Amino acid sequence: MTGQLSRVDVTVLPEGWLTKGTYPSEVSGSWSPALSPDGRHAAYVSDRSGSPKVWVQPVGSELTFLVDTGEEPVESVHWSTGGGWLACVLAPGGAPRTEVWLVRPDGSALHQVAGFGTDSAENVRWLPGRPLLAVTENLTTTLLIDAEHGTRAEICAGELVSLFDVSADRSRALLRQGPRGARYVAVRDLATGIDEYVTSGEQACFGPDGTVWARGDAGERPVLLHGTEVVASSPDAEVEAFALTADGTRVAVLWNVGGGRSELTVGDVSVELPGCVSGELPGWVSVELPGWVAAQPVWCADGSTLAFTAEGPGQPHGVYTWSLEHGVTPVSVDEVEDHPVLPTLRRFASHDGLEISGWLFEPATPGPHPTLLWFHGGPEAQERPGHGPMFQSLVERGIAVFAANVRGSSGFGRSFVNADNGALRYAAIADVAACVEHLVTTGVADPARVGCMGRSYGGYLTLAALTTYPEMFAVGIDVCGMSNFATFYEHTEPWIAAAAVSKYGDPVADAELLRDLSPITHIDRLRTPLLVVHGENDSNVPVIEAEQVVKALAERGVEHRYLLFPGEGHELLHRSSRAEYLRETVGWLTRHLGQHR
Repeated sequence: MTGQLSRVDVTVLPEGWLTKGTYPSEVSGSWSPALSPDGRHAAYVSDRSGSPKVWVQPVGSELTFLVDTGEEPVESVHWSTGGGWLACVLAPGGAPRTEVWLVRPDGSALHQVAGFGTDSAENVRWLPGRPLLAVTENLTTTLLIDAEHGTRAEICAGELVSLFDVSADRSRALLRQGPRGARYVAVRDLATGIDEYVTSGEQACFGPDGTVWARGDAGERPVLLHGTEVVASSPDAEVEAFALTADGTRVAVLWNVGGGRSELTVGDVSVELPGCVSGELPGWVSVELPGWVAAQPVWCADGSTLAFTAEGPGQPHGVYTWSLEHGVTPVSVDEVEDHPVLPTLRRFASHDGLEISGWLFEPATPGPHPTLLWFHGGPEAQERPGHGPMFQSLVERGIAVFAANVRGSSGFGRSFVNADNGALRYAAIADVAACVEHLVTTGVADPARVGCMGRSYGGYLTLAALTTYPEMFAVGIDVCGMSNFATFYEHTEPWIAAAAVSKYGDPVADAELLRDLSPITHIDRLRTPLLVVHGENDSNVPVIEAEQVVKALAERGVEHRYLLFPGEGHELLHRSSRAEYLRETVGWLTRHLGQHR
């Protein structure tokens, strides 16, 4: 199916149940902001043309310029500190494998510099004050690419290693090492190869004086560190990300608060006071965010302007800038949906007393309602109150949506994110039943009309729930979920498999555990109507994970449908694909949740 949707009226009438409604725009918006050295121009990725492309425009102007990077979708863009180059991360075929291409801001001199052949390049960062691009390939090889001379220099290599930064004299490298859930920051002496441990965490950079700034998560909640000193912390919020100016005088701190909302503070690091969420201490300023959830803070090279993205319910990702002089300025902002449903945060005790939570999107009419449980990917990700066209479409049709954060989700402390590792995954599956129980007992959900759905790990959790609790659900949708850990480990990218062992288990040593945790092992129990969705080029969760479920259901006569997207990978990057996905999933859910069992 081709074409694009804005808002389309449809009518579906399962057994007389009125489900007429509109589809909110499937647009993702604009993301990956990057600023020219003086902060006067912004580059970003937008899907306004139908697929993600690079755009450049003056800050404060609506004049936009499309930078031609070819036919492949773009994941991110990064502006060099000297201003002469844009580094663009492309995803050929929509797959997880990515390439890095350099192009001038005027669209000239496009050429590839990393991710050749079967290699995948990631963690792209321009080094301050230098035309050097830090890149990591396959989580094994770290590189410095000299944009002016066209050279590639290997910095170091190893298992599950990624490059953050290199000191000005090239004597030290700042690295991230380790598998998922156990990653740490270290400084490597490039002459001796000796590593100095800094902290557990996944973001770091050198300051202009050579000291290390890092987001450290060795404690229960991530904090901002300068060397060994805690610069910003909170007992009930997490430092999600930070951005340091090239001269090291100011730092922007993005906070994860209140179950998934964002706060953004900017600190004068010359003031020796701890940071705070409220930003009310001397030397710290709170940025008034234009959306519930912010991401990707980045400074321009001269430190005058900060760029970031913001989104919210019915509000696609938009790119904004902030400065002390001008405050928040919109750069690329798409139209906000009229009167979106605003979710409320629900917290409650799970089966073993552990508090779990989720965002409830509820129709205005009295309950109980037909209800969908949605599970995010990761699992070490978080469901947050951002832009969700499907949620808005379902609520408009009288279906409540509970976007759950079961154990293993991020944003709730180190113990919570590790509470589903290995054999603890059974407890995460049991959290699904606890969510249903909470929604039914509080009058939200009609127990005869509950469905579940998720993508990636959320697709796995959907399959696991449907095979563990076969009588609980009236409908299910598995979007690029794992169905068999053995085939997942066999067919996924090698670096993805290596990084996943700490989270799921070793495919050899834990083979029996993984076999029992695999939904395909218990597929005889699944009797719920199931829609299976997958991208044909997905090499993260390969398409065999969908195919074996579809084959098993066909052999057993279970109602199902298979929706395969050619030209897409682990994410649906083209708006035409997302429009079809939205129509098909909403149609499947309204048809099955509109019927009493």
